[in-house]
This record gives sequence, C-alpha cells and structure tokens, in this order.
Amino acid sequence: MKNKLLINNKKLKTTILIKKNHICKFIINISKKNEKVYCVVDSKIKIDLNFAKQKNIKIIYIQCGEKIKTFDGYKNLAEKLIKSNVNRKSVLIAIGGGTLGDLAGFVASTVLRGLEFFLIPSTLLSQVDSSIGGKNGINTISGKNLIGTFYQPKKVLIDISILNSLPKKEIRSGYAEIVKHALIKDYKFFCWLEENANKLLNLNKSILEKAIYKSIIIKLFYVKKDEKEFLSDNNSRAMLNFGHTIGHALESQYNYNKFTHGEAISIGMITEAKISNYLGMLSFDDLEKIIKHFKKCKLKIYDNVLKDKKLINRLIKDKKNFQNNINFSLIDKIGSSIFYKKLDKKKVNYILQNI
Repeated sequence: MKNKLLINNKKLKTTILIKKNHICKFIINISKKNEKVYCVVDSKIKIDLNFAKQKNIKIIYIQCGEKIKTFDGYKNLAEKLIKSNVNRKSVLIAIGGGTLGDLAGFVASTVLRGLEFFLIPSTLLSQVDSSIGGKNGINTISGKNLIGTFYQPKKVLIDISILNSLPKKEIRSGYAEIVKHALIKDYKFFCWLEENANKLLNLNKSILEKAIYKSIIIKLFYVKKDEKEFLSDNNSRAMLNFGHTIGHALESQYNYNKFTHGEAISIGMITEAKISNYLGMLSFDDLEKIIKHFKKCKLKIYDNVLKDKKLINRLIKDKKNFQNNINFSLIDKIGSSIFYKKLDKKKVNYILQNI
C-alpha cells in the first residue's frame, strides 16, 4: 500500500504521509530546514518529545476540545506566537485532534498573513477527515465553523501509532467519518467495512491503514474537484458533509458538550439517510443495511432533540444554505451521494417529526 499521497492543485501542493512511529523524525527534519518551529500540542497527548531538544523548537501546550475554537482561543494562540517574535520564516506544527487542527490552521493562515503549516493529527477522526483538505476555523454562538479560511498545510503526517492510547469512544467517533466516506462514494468500501469493522475498531494495523488510505482517497476526490466548495452539483465538496447538516446542529444545540463530533455526525448520517428515504431516493433495504451496520458498530443513531422545533433555526444557519431554504448532502444509494437543494424548512421540520 502507498504511504505517500500528494494533492496537486494549481495553487498548492500538500503531501500526505502515512507512517508508523515517525513523529519525532518528521519534526526534527522540519526544524533543520527552518529558523523557528512552533509546535502546538494537545496537552493530553502522550508522545515522545525528544524533538523538543532542538534549540529552534518551541512547544505550546493547549488543553483541547471544542471549547478552544472561539475568538478567545484564536486570540490566545495568535498572541503567544506574536509575543515570542514569530516571523515569516517561522513554521507552525499542530499535533492534536480536529479542534486543534482547525484552530491552528486558522491562526497559521492569518498571523503575518500566512505561516507555513504542518499537521500531525492525533485522532482517527482527524486523520481521515479534518486534517485533509485545508479547512480551518472557529465556532460562534450561531453555529459551527462559521468563521474560517481555506489554507492547505504543507505536509500532513498520519502516524497510526499515536492512536494506541485513544479510548474506544474516540475510535468509534473516527470510524463514523470512515463509514461516511464509503456511504457517499464507494459501495465496495462499505461492504469491506461490514466485514472488517470489528478488526478496525480493535486497531488491527493493516486494516486500519487500508481504511485510512481509502478514506483519504475519497476525500481528496472532492477536494481536488472543488477545493473551496463553490460547486453545487454531485462533485461538490459539500458531499463530504453528509450527516453534518444535522450533526453540526446537534453539536450547537448542546453547546458542544453532549456528543463527540463523530457521535453527532453518526446521528446526523442516520437522520439524513432517513430523509433520503423519505424523499424517495434511498431504498428501505439500503436504509436498513446502514442502520444495522451502525448498531453493530455501536454508533449512535438517534437523539430526542431531533424533534425539537428549535433545531430548524440551527439548520438554517448551515453554510450550504441560501434563501432561507436548507441544502442537504444526501445519498440515493449506498456509495452514491446527491446535492439536494432548497428543501423548505417547514418540510424539513415535518420530516423530522415523522421519522
């Protein structure tokens, strides 16, 4: 299996490496080529910090979680860099999950109008999803990721050895994004996951590497077609948001406290699969097959707040929407997605009350 992927667009080049036990070597190599290296690290991560012995490396620890993706979180990190005399020959490396990657990427894209940026995602979810594609941002009280940038990291290191200490809940959270990729683009991949999900969830190395690789390939398909999400057809990067319209609204409804991102997206996918079925696109057989797989893998499939009429107000604020209607990325069969435009909010509320 390949352990090096490459995004090639006219304006960018991002290298994605899939390696084992490579973090220390990766960072030391970067430090040898740059004047100053700032490593922003999730304080919960247990990794070898031998790279910190390099004189030009400064480590900044952050207690991570969705709570850091705020104006205050942005200000705190940006000012730490500025006070330590960051310059345009400095580089920023983020070692953590999706929330840290989103924040650090946003800071990197704006401080001094852009610092060279490297990502080392530390969770399965961030390895297969948020670290790929250059989306960065913070949340507001109105919704998730409403302020941010598209800013590609120079390199992304996917080191599966960092996953060993993750709790099962976090592995399942990442698996939700893996199965999402299969549902929107690759029926054979979904069938393979049905056979291998248990091994993957128990961190079988060869199965895990293949699932990560396949997920990244699918995500890159959409990123290359539509890096900044301008399209509104079935090649749109918005297809990657299957489950996210509902999922983001759930996260916001609970102030990002009740669910992990993967849990919210898991509920979102089942709900949006039901919407797909209700609209006459997804067959009952496929819907039941999806629900059965989610239950087998102990992924969440429902929450009572789905019937709360206030949820509609959060759905309306999703970035894909316009003219007070709701746009969904739905599926018409396992392995095939469709951009469904202008679903009236009253009809969405009626569907949610009846599924």
